[in-house]
Amino acid sequence: MCILQNLIMKVCLLLNGGLTKTKLELVTGGTASTMKLKVYDNKNNFLCDIDNDTALLGSYPIDDGMRIHVIDKFVLVHDFDHTDSAERFKLSEEEYEKKGDTLRSFLQKNKLGKYNAEEMAKMKEQQEKELEEEAKLAESVLVGARCEVRVPSQPSRRATVRYNGPLEGTKGLWIGVQYDEPRGKNDGSVNGKRYFTCPPKYGGFVKPGYVTVGDFPEESFDLEDEI
Repeated sequence: MCILQNLIMKVCLLLNGGLTKTKLELVTGGTASTMKLKVYDNKNNFLCDIDNDTALLGSYPIDDGMRIHVIDKFVLVHDFDHTDSAERFKLSEEEYEKKGDTLRSFLQKNKLGKYNAEEMAKMKEQQEKELEEEAKLAESVLVGARCEVRVPSQPSRRATVRYNGPLEGTKGLWIGVQYDEPRGKNDGSVNGKRYFTCPPKYGGFVKPGYVTVGDFPEESFDLEDEI
């Protein structure tokens, strides 16, 4: 019988840090070999899967306030002396439907979650509205323009717009920028796919609402004045 164990974690993300499933074993109690990681934004919208075990967290379009959803699938097998008489418990979809004391029946009876048609319709309408507003914001962000990136709980960063559009495996639109300083998370690529090219740690992808286009000249840094 396959059991789906959903463990939700709100993680304070280190922008340049790495993330390994081994580290998550200590938090979730799950097993790295059976984990699946999904990223959701602060509005509970699915963004992407973290499916490259060798990639750093910075190679994904993740910002503070987002959450990593850990799904751990494992199989329970009761085996007696490893013989042909091994007992395996399986429950078909039809048998599960006949049971009256399941989580699914409780949700259906009380019209909760995905079984609340009215609530799901409102959620879908809200998500579509947010995507429309995001598209309007993205229209004014032209590739090549100077901008300032203002992500909540982070210092503002000046940059040049290098990309405007969707990212494979994510929802909505993203703005790819090349920062004036090495304060980014990547080199213009996400999960192995390249969208623009810049030096390592100078690139980043943020939502259109965090980008302000304007006359933002590149700041000069006099290293001789520093010790």
